[in-house]
Amino acid sequence: MEDQRTMSMLAHILGIFTGFVGALIIFIIAREDQPIVKAHAKEALNFQITLALASVVSAILIIVVIGIIGLIAIGIGNIVFSILAAMAASNNQEYRYPVCIRFIK
Repeated sequence: MEDQRTMSMLAHILGIFTGFVGALIIFIIAREDQPIVKAHAKEALNFQITLALASVVSAILIIVVIGIIGLIAIGIGNIVFSILAAMAASNNQEYRYPVCIRFIK
């Protein structure tokens, strides 16, 4: 049980440093008998993919200056929401990111 909690927390925290790659790796290596880890990794993966798409849009919008504000907001949101999700995972609670497109169901 402790390993599942650690892996769940790691799925969220890795998103700060690796983007969607860390959550994807944990989603792939999580066994079928670890539904908690799979659920947290799936949620983190969806959030990181959403942030990647938002980053691309903001990078394009740098031309009209508003993209810089978008990139800053995305960075801050990534850190804040990933930490909140990791704290929920450490308490064995599910966490749903508030601004997230559910690509993987």
